[in-house]
Amino acid sequence: MAKGYWIARVDIRDAERYKDYVAAAKPAFEKYGAKFLARGGNFHRLEGAVRSRNVVIEFPSLQAAVDCYNSPEYQIAAAIRQEVADAEMVVVEGV
Repeated sequence: MAKGYWIARVDIRDAERYKDYVAAAKPAFEKYGAKFLARGGNFHRLEGAVRSRNVVIEFPSLQAAVDCYNSPEYQIAAAIRQEVADAEMVVVEGV
């Protein structure tokens, strides 16, 4: 079974409140087997628009990645994130 990946590009507007998002999201990530492959850090723009933070999260399957996002646990965290950051997020299936 192919793994699933969240790819998120984020600009944080309130760094202190973003910590609340990270704490609130942790139970969902643990429940659905998330493994962080990239979480911020240095990057180099190659093409197109960029955001200041790039995140790649691996899940055991595409369905687990979708279920995590839609879970009640993550939706609490998402509400916080949406108040304090701007983001684009996609879920992709691995090869």
